[in-house]
Amino acid sequence: MKKSIQIGTSDFKKLIEENNYFVDKSMLIKEFMENGADIILTPRPRRFGKTLNLSMLRYFFDIRTKADTKDLFKSLKIENEKEIMNLQGEYPVVFVTFKGVKYNNFENAISAIEMLMSEVYKEYRYLMESEIFKEDEKRDFNKIINREADLILLTISLKNLTNYLYKYYNKKVILLIDEYDVPIQESYMRDYYDNMISLIRNMLSDALKDNMYLEKAMITGILRVAKESIFSGLNNLQVNTILGLKFKDKFGFTEQELKELLTYYDLQDKSDDIKKWYNGYVFGGKTIYNPWSVLNYIDNNEMGFMPYWINSSSNDLIKNLLLKGDTNMKLELEELIAGNSISKAIDDSIVMSEVEDSNENIWSFLLMCGYLKAIKTENIEGISQCELKIPNKEVLIFYNNLIEKWFKESTTNQKYELMLKTLITGNIEIFAGLFKEFVINNISYFDVSGKEPERVYHAFVLGMLISLSKGYEVKSNKESGYGRYDVMIIPKDVSKIGIIIEFKKIDDFLSYTIEEGTAKALKQIEDKKYETELLEKGIKDIVKLAIVFKGKEIKVTQGNIV
Repeated sequence: MKKSIQIGTSDFKKLIEENNYFVDKSMLIKEFMENGADIILTPRPRRFGKTLNLSMLRYFFDIRTKADTKDLFKSLKIENEKEIMNLQGEYPVVFVTFKGVKYNNFENAISAIEMLMSEVYKEYRYLMESEIFKEDEKRDFNKIINREADLILLTISLKNLTNYLYKYYNKKVILLIDEYDVPIQESYMRDYYDNMISLIRNMLSDALKDNMYLEKAMITGILRVAKESIFSGLNNLQVNTILGLKFKDKFGFTEQELKELLTYYDLQDKSDDIKKWYNGYVFGGKTIYNPWSVLNYIDNNEMGFMPYWINSSSNDLIKNLLLKGDTNMKLELEELIAGNSISKAIDDSIVMSEVEDSNENIWSFLLMCGYLKAIKTENIEGISQCELKIPNKEVLIFYNNLIEKWFKESTTNQKYELMLKTLITGNIEIFAGLFKEFVINNISYFDVSGKEPERVYHAFVLGMLISLSKGYEVKSNKESGYGRYDVMIIPKDVSKIGIIIEFKKIDDFLSYTIEEGTAKALKQIEDKKYETELLEKGIKDIVKLAIVFKGKEIKVTQGNIV
């Protein structure tokens, strides 16, 4: 009988003892111990095995469970590393995960952290039975358990626990902190960021900085957040983002691991499709598959391929960032959705409070979170210049759904579909009215400034790119004839209408009228022979449109029909 796939189980001991399939990541233990840094931060996208890996480290090193866990690592790769195996069960271990600290306000978030630390401390009640601890230490210990600690005691609770364990065992402690940045991201979205960043900074700094009771620590999250000063002054900290070379094959599945998985479950014939759907990540130059989606597919393969990873979270922060992006971002998003790449300078120490400061910061955030991949990375004078693409079909579905959601929220679905239908059937008079209404009603939605209608145009182009994709190819800013056009809609059925749209914005300080701007736009279509590409494809019916903005005034005009 084949081993079962256990979705979402992050407890290593349970996974092994219940005879579930485990993709062997045990060599993480060796890499962790042989790494020269005392404190190791390994940011990775969500659901790439971070919690399971820390759970494995916990069971390997924990002095409390040495007798009960010695068989967990039999037949795993780490069993052949004799020197490392001698360290099994030799350290007191503290494991803390912040993944559940997601609350609407700071007060509830503090309560959640108080409860979290209470549960952690309860694991070590036995410590206080020892005579080596003084009454004030026992009193502080019980305050944490009973959730009666003030903010200062809560802040130093992690460091205090390492102190208690060191005194009891006379051995330094291994500290494992999972998803440290979940409360930070949540506070950013809920407007209590400054308070939360201060608490997490103080809590982790106390536990990690100059802590004489600490042997080693591993911290996971999605972002590095270095500039937040959370880890400032930690000379023994090593950061290994997805662009780094260390731990590059320890989170997510490698191609070899996927091959072994598919062979075990007799799904080798699905390899190419799995690559299209769930491959595409690159960690330190290593090709990595999304483990969450791969395992979900194997467990539910009779249902076919689905966007499991994308559907496992609300993605609200990502959606908000993309929605607020300026014209350039929407143009670059068009390129990505069309299957092309964009080149960007990437900051792998991106700060939550600075994510929205520039498009470049947003691209860095999307890369670190797994919504983009770096197919090529060059170090240019200390700056990582990355060629970015959408990783796979699953993530492309996310972008497509996001854009469709924009339009459903900003206008009625019926009106949007009617607007597109009138455009592709050549009913330009009705289209013009619907488009004007669309722009006027949605400036505030698609343009945070409320001053630039052309941002609405770029959102409209993105919408066409997605909504018309089954029957049309939508291009923007591409070469044709003797120049560049703004938008070309190319039907896959050559008997249908091809459409060329030239968009113009007339700045208020220019003297010419919107009618003159329209004439210039139509003349540009003619002079540059934009219809060349359509004619070469055998498309005979071509509509030429000029859409001109001047302030809040919009004019849609049809040129001569080819």
